[in-house]
Amino acid sequence: MDKKEQAEFLIEAMPYIKKYFNKILVVKYGGNAMIDDELKSSVMRDLVVLNLLGIKVVLVHGGGPEITHTLDAMGIKSQFVNGLRYTDKETAEVVRMVLAGKVNKSLVDLLEINGGKAVGLCGQDGHMLKCTMQSEDLGFVGKIISIDTKLVCDLLQLGYIPVISTVGYDDEGNVYNVNADTAAAAIAGALNAESLILMTDIKGLLKDKDDPSSLIKKVYVSDIPALVKEGIISGGMIPKIECCKEAIRRGVKKVFITDGRVAHSILVEILSEDGSGTMFLN
Repeated sequence: MDKKEQAEFLIEAMPYIKKYFNKILVVKYGGNAMIDDELKSSVMRDLVVLNLLGIKVVLVHGGGPEITHTLDAMGIKSQFVNGLRYTDKETAEVVRMVLAGKVNKSLVDLLEINGGKAVGLCGQDGHMLKCTMQSEDLGFVGKIISIDTKLVCDLLQLGYIPVISTVGYDDEGNVYNVNADTAAAAIAGALNAESLILMTDIKGLLKDKDDPSSLIKKVYVSDIPALVKEGIISGGMIPKIECCKEAIRRGVKKVFITDGRVAHSILVEILSEDGSGTMFLN
């Protein structure tokens, strides 16, 4: 992009900067979109840019590949039930160690290196994410029953980017592994966020999963049952779309699924007319 194109992008972005100024944007980041270090740094720079433009950014992250790698190194076999990691007490402690420790602090460090102000949290801090078991079959996989966002709001007021790992708690001292998409939707709703972005390793919702050019740019919540019936929403996309629907039900105005493997996809999604992925709205 030459200087003229850069200037034109900024001019195009002006109404979107104004629209999002002082509003909350929740970004869920995780899975395979986090593996490439150069791309990870690019995403963190984009979040810092949005924060400097006056947008209150909250980063919610998972880290499934890192958890699997650590469990393998410890000789603990990963087990999955309907796509969710079976989490016994030992595995829950490893999840907390990896997510709230290694992954969370590395993201905080990257944000700071790129000129931002960030603070790392997990769902146990400030007793943010209170959970119960989602299912006996899954062990300590958490179903969120209440959210306390006071600590997050305090950090946003001070200009920080809260970086939240999705580890939950209960009153008995148990540790819960919470699905990051589910947690991001719940947190975005509790914060009355303007938008939620789910960064993933696909372009968005496709009419034909094998054809990237068949991207569906806009989906209304009322369209979702028909898209499921047609098979356009299927498999692993079903729980992700359910999270989009849940966030909107909780009051989030727009939810985006965008490709975390593409540089600057967040900026294009938020600050341009066309966006880069699929937008969900009521």
